[in-house]
Amino acid sequence: MSKLKLSALELAAVTKGSGPREAIERTIQVAQHIETLGYERLWLAEHHNMPYIASSATSVLIGHIAGHTKSMRVGSGGIMLPNHSPLVIAEQFGTLETIYPGRIDLGLGRAPGTDQVTAMALRRNNLNTSFYFKDDVTALLRYFENENPMEKVRAFPGEGLNIPLYILGSSTDSAYLAAELGLPYAFAAHFAPAMFTQAAEIYRKSFKPSKYLAKPYFIACVNVIAAQTTAEATHLSTSLYNMFAGILTNSRRPLSPPTEKVIYDGIPEIERAVQGMVACTFIGNEEKVKSEISTFVQEHKVNEIMITNYIYDQNKRLNSFTITAAALADIELFID
Repeated sequence: MSKLKLSALELAAVTKGSGPREAIERTIQVAQHIETLGYERLWLAEHHNMPYIASSATSVLIGHIAGHTKSMRVGSGGIMLPNHSPLVIAEQFGTLETIYPGRIDLGLGRAPGTDQVTAMALRRNNLNTSFYFKDDVTALLRYFENENPMEKVRAFPGEGLNIPLYILGSSTDSAYLAAELGLPYAFAAHFAPAMFTQAAEIYRKSFKPSKYLAKPYFIACVNVIAAQTTAEATHLSTSLYNMFAGILTNSRRPLSPPTEKVIYDGIPEIERAVQGMVACTFIGNEEKVKSEISTFVQEHKVNEIMITNYIYDQNKRLNSFTITAAALADIELFID
């Protein structure tokens, strides 16, 4: 039996009336706040060509957050590996681990984190890089080996450093790969929950022990909006729902204040689509959040909950992290 671990995912979302600098400052405040609450790690997500997301230079932002915290792990959730040379990522994260030893995670995803035109620009007109994701992951693992004296290309800093790799995904493909390589697996249920249950089962049933991991380790990323009352949390959650509606209708806006009704009220097609995207969302007071997440964790055999928290007001956002930590503090895992 072990305790459920709790972590957070950040995109450095830009709020209405502010800009990227303020978004990064808000992210620093979140990192420092959740560190005092005992959160395991904070991950930053790579996105591109999105005016209201400030985490595009993910490695740079990871170093900035690590420099403003003391002990909490900081990493990528994730680096979209087909956008990059494995050698460059090995050197970048080797440098981060050298500066902040024992604190850096490297989560890896296959998707571009953007639209296809931008993906072409990132990948220098070669969209086939995504087909070599497994090869690129194994290349990274080799770069981090203790010694590679026979290799013509080596990663310095990087070689010999203990940088944990995580496979990220939102489909069953990533579950199979994480299981095959014997690596921990994180699923993006906060925006793509459709294959969550199936992927979790595949990962655990197919897992092969490795020198990196003896047993499956499964992280579920979900949305959590917590407040003193469920009524308040429900009101705050309209910012999240409105944000997803903007994504679905290609009318993206900065994270905005909550509204009395969601902006798609009375439009059932959008309502169904939004609800489908945010099916793994927990909204309520401490007791409600604890009850629902506890059931979710045991049902899906989750080792770690990683939360996103799209709340416009920064103080209420920090308070939500506090309430969530209190709600999940005593959850014990019963996983074979």
